[in-house]
Amino acid sequence: MINKEFFQGLIASFFASSSAMIFLLLYFSEAPIEEGISFFFKQKKLGGLISVSALINLPLFFLGMHKRKTNFAKGVMVTSILIVVIIAILKIF
Repeated sequence: MINKEFFQGLIASFFASSSAMIFLLLYFSEAPIEEGISFFFKQKKLGGLISVSALINLPLFFLGMHKRKTNFAKGVMVTSILIVVIIAILKIF
């Protein structure tokens, strides 16, 4: 049974990764977010940007494990696996 903590882990890791990616886009690109994403995509660097922004999930995962919230950690892990699939698709195309 999927419970509330699992969805909290999904949402927390998604927002953490998204906010880290937006922060890195704003830091490395002088253009708006949409143009920055297309710029990194054209240079084949978007997968690297997503993977660096996904590193924020590691502390979330270990925090969930330390606090014995395994369902929260499972949600973080599912989001991390989805990010890996997205990066693999970006590397293929």
